[in-house]
Amino acid sequence: MGKFGARPGDGEIRVLVENGEYWLRNRGDIAMMAVTVERLRERWAGARIGVLTDQPRILRAVVPEAEPICLGGGGHWPERSPWDRPVGAAVLRWRAATDGPKSRVRALRRKAVAADLEPSLPSLPAAAADASLVLAQGGGYLTDVDRYQARRTLTLLEYAQSQGIPTAMIGQGIGPLEDPALLDLAARVLPGVGLIALREGRRGPALLADLGVAPERVLVTGDDAVELAYRLRPDDLGGDLGICLRVADYARVSDHARTVLGSRVRGLSAEFGAPLAPLIISEYDSEDRRCTLPLLAGAPRVRRPAGRGASAADVARQVSRCRVVVTSAYHLAVFALAQGVPAVGVTASRYYDDKFHGLAEMFGTGLEVVDLRGDGLDAALTEAVRRQWQRAPELREPLWRKAEDQIAAGRRALDRVFGLVADEPTIAPAQGEL
Repeated sequence: MGKFGARPGDGEIRVLVENGEYWLRNRGDIAMMAVTVERLRERWAGARIGVLTDQPRILRAVVPEAEPICLGGGGHWPERSPWDRPVGAAVLRWRAATDGPKSRVRALRRKAVAADLEPSLPSLPAAAADASLVLAQGGGYLTDVDRYQARRTLTLLEYAQSQGIPTAMIGQGIGPLEDPALLDLAARVLPGVGLIALREGRRGPALLADLGVAPERVLVTGDDAVELAYRLRPDDLGGDLGICLRVADYARVSDHARTVLGSRVRGLSAEFGAPLAPLIISEYDSEDRRCTLPLLAGAPRVRRPAGRGASAADVARQVSRCRVVVTSAYHLAVFALAQGVPAVGVTASRYYDDKFHGLAEMFGTGLEVVDLRGDGLDAALTEAVRRQWQRAPELREPLWRKAEDQIAAGRRALDRVFGLVADEPTIAPAQGEL
């Protein structure tokens, strides 16, 4: 796999980062983005790192080392100004206070899906034309349940390939993918990607092989958010029972399952004498808050949820105070396992089946998966949480070792990505390096 592509005429490296969450309302996606930009900056200290987004001020607040590339304005590299100043957390609190509900957006999405319609894709960002590298960062968007983002990403990668620009994908969770049009597009584009790093080995490698991707271009590394959470691992064993439930178009949960889940976590909280801690990953339409907070009603002791303007690190710190986390949100399980906190992943869709089982295989221990659609949910959930609660002390160090392995694998994968860029300059070591 040789080097190819060219840098802009001014000699600077420009990395265009595609991601799955332009609205920047999901703390798991933001954690992956922050780690990716940090790793790029360590190697290419003077590079321009542009991230596609619809929320430029929010991007500057959560990932200040990145430059916002906004499709609404044509997707150009922003003008650099000596008067640019970092945007603080106040902008997150302002959005939290003024953000409106997304019920209308959800209704339009459901209508489009029911009619088998897809919104037209936006034009390609102008920044792609003179990028040194187009990098699709981690996410679970190459799947039937997110066809719009999957098409947007694949179209951008295809354009870059047509221009001789290196392309790579890291931290990817691919599938389920059965839509014929998406499969055709993926089979046309993915074999030409220089390197594809996956966050799981359960489904992704076989699917990529079916799509014609050469095995030497595929690595299984784990999720890039592992590094952010691992750095915040606690010195002492936590004592809270964490809980998050998300119900969405791509993760439907029955009323019966919700009732059982709420009853069980409240009962186990009382049994353990543990505060019940609501954990919020996604702020999109308050989906995690709307579904999680009602489960707390009647619990003897309850922690306050993170504020709407809280960072990914803030929520990871809440997770670090837990002894066990029960979650239907994938990245909360990532945050927990990376810090040595066992988890119970609850799933009600094939999409989350693959996510949680793939994550369980990556860590090898510490994550039990409970099917919310199955019979005997009450007993299965109760037994899983009790087992994890009892085993928590012995699981910490094995989970840390697995997190360390995944961090190292993710960095090795990015080393290969760096090698895709032609005439890569010699970069002075980052501060603290020899």
